[in-house]
Amino acid sequence: MSADTADREHYEAVVVGCGPGGAAAAARLAEHGVETLVLERGTEAGSKNVSGGLIYAEDSAPYTIDDLFDGFREKAAERPVTDYRIHNVAGNSVKTYDLRDLHEHDTDWCEAVLRRRMDSWLEQRVHEKTSETGGGVLTNVRVNGLLRENGEIVGVTCDELEPIEADLIVAADGVNSELARDAGLMDWEEPEEWFQGVKAVVDMDPDVIDDRFNLEEDEGAAHLFSGDLFEDVRGGGFLYTNEDSLSIGTVFHLDSLVEQQAEPHQLLDALLTHPMMARWLGDEYEEREYGAKLVPDSKKVAHPEPYQDRLVLVGDAAGQMQAQGPIIKGMNHAVTAGALAADAFAVTRGNADPEAAGRRYAKLLEDSGTMDKLRPRRYELARAVGERETVTNAVERVLDSPVGRVALGNPISNRLLERAYNSPFLVSMLPDTRTGYVTVPSIIGEEHGRTIQWETDIEPPNLEERIGELTYDTDVGNPHIELEDESFDASGAAVYACPVSAEDFGGGCYRSEEVTHNGTEETVVSLDTQPCVECGTCAIVADTTWEHPRGGKGVEYREG
Repeated sequence: MSADTADREHYEAVVVGCGPGGAAAAARLAEHGVETLVLERGTEAGSKNVSGGLIYAEDSAPYTIDDLFDGFREKAAERPVTDYRIHNVAGNSVKTYDLRDLHEHDTDWCEAVLRRRMDSWLEQRVHEKTSETGGGVLTNVRVNGLLRENGEIVGVTCDELEPIEADLIVAADGVNSELARDAGLMDWEEPEEWFQGVKAVVDMDPDVIDDRFNLEEDEGAAHLFSGDLFEDVRGGGFLYTNEDSLSIGTVFHLDSLVEQQAEPHQLLDALLTHPMMARWLGDEYEEREYGAKLVPDSKKVAHPEPYQDRLVLVGDAAGQMQAQGPIIKGMNHAVTAGALAADAFAVTRGNADPEAAGRRYAKLLEDSGTMDKLRPRRYELARAVGERETVTNAVERVLDSPVGRVALGNPISNRLLERAYNSPFLVSMLPDTRTGYVTVPSIIGEEHGRTIQWETDIEPPNLEERIGELTYDTDVGNPHIELEDESFDASGAAVYACPVSAEDFGGGCYRSEEVTHNGTEETVVSLDTQPCVECGTCAIVADTTWEHPRGGKGVEYREG
């Protein structure tokens, strides 16, 4: 053993990231008496995180967040969701279905949350718990890779600290997990495996929220939107009521954004300025914050064996984000996974086999039913046929014919459609095609909807204004993204897909420009990481080298 190796700090467990998955893992490890160190990249937990966001407590889950943190709902959440609806939009015609049956299926409770408030509260509780077992939480620390000896993972390396050894490493470092990629357990190769979410937090007085959404005390609303207001991009919109604000956003398949050359901020604005929003937004509109994140599609990427040596992945780092039609659940699965990973280590503690905890963790995910929620087998069967282009085109032709419109447009089908939207079985096998996201909702809106007569005067901030309101600490001289190929063919998709860039806006992260080289004019892509929101979109759609900024650097979300 070298002197350097002998002097390394060692903890029984190191948890990377203090979001809900990391917090759950750390809290449960501390309950087992495990010495646990938590390393958080942000200035405080939540400063790097964005979510829609709803957090669920499922009746069937072995753990919920209030099992692990007393007082969570009262101290860290915004509003309980008691009203849940989906709006099928065709122009100014809208048909709304009540989704209460689907929403309340297997649900004990559901709360709207903002990540800065929630995660910072969790960080304090985690620090209290882990300090009792000889650990704690360190912020402003970026874990940049895995420490290996003789090819085996034995710890982590950091920008700000010396390497740290551990018997268990929990990668809860989010969708852009450098640890998952370092281990070769996750990659960023296929845009079809990811969603991109963009969100505005809109200021609104609590009494105004209650009045406009017809809510009583301790009530909240969740609304989803699909149809032609987003043209042909596969995805939809959402609106959630917080304590004194609204979370309004859009979530789209990344490959569809690229294919349609759609700009995320414009799709968000299409939702914000639709006439149906006028009754909720009124005449005054003030955005508190604009943010974005990459979202894994668990149906395609949730890892069935999320471990290697002493490393286990939880939450987004393991692709554990359930997005199946109107079902959007992620944080609750991260909590379950984090707690199960801790339990797996407690059972195998002291085992000489470095993968003992990982194997146990994977088995607990399977036995608890978590993996079947994330990767439903019936979706795999439906996908094999339903996502073929020839099948999709045939279905589209039928639906767009007089026969198809009669089939969807009669009163009986209206009742059946509402029941279908509320069926967990049917929703979990919905193929990811434009049929479900655009065509069917548009026809429903046309055939069954009512025309919205309201007018809206809302003018959302432009992209420059949104970027200008972000809190950002530039890491001068240390760019966290570098273009490997500046040709438009290799990296041009980032100009459209990046949430802080646009084709006609030169102040964003990515932009295209005409340059003359050896007398020949060509379009190239240039990059300025100053306004980057660290969503990771460009790592998938452009030819880049991507990593997180150092601890505390880059964007800092106030709301999240």
